[in-house]
Formats: sequence, structure tokens, C-alpha cells
Amino acid sequence: MKPAHPIFVAIALAVIGSAFAAHGPESHSIQATAAKPASWQSLFDGKTLGKWQASDFDDNGKIEIAGGTIRIGVGKPMAGITWSGEPPARTNYEIELEAMRTEGHDFFCGLTFPVGKDPCTLICGGWGGSLVGLSSIDGNDASENSTSTTVRFENQRWYKIRVRVTPKLIEAWIDDEQIVNLELEGHRIGIRWEVEASVPLGISTWKTASALRNLRWRKLD
Repeated sequence: MKPAHPIFVAIALAVIGSAFAAHGPESHSIQATAAKPASWQSLFDGKTLGKWQASDFDDNGKIEIAGGTIRIGVGKPMAGITWSGEPPARTNYEIELEAMRTEGHDFFCGLTFPVGKDPCTLICGGWGGSLVGLSSIDGNDASENSTSTTVRFENQRWYKIRVRVTPKLIEAWIDDEQIVNLELEGHRIGIRWEVEASVPLGISTWKTASALRNLRWRKLD
């Protein structure tokens, strides 16, 4: 048998080398160290309040668990729940929940959350039922700053609310539609004094009853 022609040998070696490069140890190492999405962690088991407690408002509405939901009764004027102790995270995180206005005509989810060392509140349904925005930005509440918008909320309907906090941005979505995209640089973040009882993490209402479910959070890489 004649020896293989040098050209064919070179081609064969090139094919083998390519296959090894695609499937060798280096490629396995790259795949093994690829970042995985952070998993969601529950903040409510559907049965007990856990680390949530009734907020320290002057006349907080009744807080109870029914049908796997947290029910917040009408306050005079405010009611809500607050996380006890240190919040799960202060930056590079997302928090999500579903909220429903069951009675009343004002905000049914005032989600107060940490932005580093400072608190901020996402208002859903304020000023008569439709105002949405962050409170406060540079001392201006949700009706007065650039995040202000309106959403037509219906009673007895669930809405999915999600907030993302990173060192550069605050973002928020309602039913997967982005409604806030605020760059933090150059802005002063704070809250209105009325929601101080919700710090560091809490959900409040104004003369309104609401239901909450599927509260969860996840860390961002």
C-alpha cells in the first residue's frame, strides 16, 4: 500500500485538531463557568407572615392571611406590612409581587424598597387611583418627577409589579410593561414621611384595601 499523500495527511490532522478544540477540556471549562441566572426566592409561603409584620401606622388596617394571600384592610388613612430586620438585598436585586385593589380608590401598592442605604417607594394607583411613579426623587413625589405616569387600574384584578435596583438604575414594570427607567447618577433618592413605617422594605396602601401574593426576590449578578 502506498503511503498517504502529504496533503491528505495535513487535511486529516487539521480536521482532528478542530474537533478537539471544539470538544476538548478548554471548551468544557468555559461552559462549566458560564453564569447562571439567579433563582427567585420566596418572601411569603402563603400560610404565615414569616418576617412580615403589620406596619407601625397610627391606625393600620387589619392584616390577615386568606386563600394564600396577604390581605391588607383599609387604614385610616394608611395600612400595610413591613419586613422585619435587614432586607434581603440593598442593590443588584429584583423584587416582584402580585397586588390587587379590593376596596377603595387610591394606591393599593406602595412598594418601599432599598436603593443602597436610601429607601424609595413605587406608588401604584395614587392620587385617585391611577398615578404611578417613584417617591421621592430629589424631594419630589410621584406626581411631580420624571417617573410620573398613569395606569388605569381596575378593582378585583391582579397586577404583577416588579422592581429592579442596580448601582446605576431603578427600573419597574407592571404586567411586564416597563414604566420606570431612572438613572441614579445626579439624583437624590428618598421617601415621603408618611411611609417611614415601611422602611426598609414594605407594602402600604392609602384608604384602600388590597391583596398580595407571589412575593419574591432574586439577586442579580
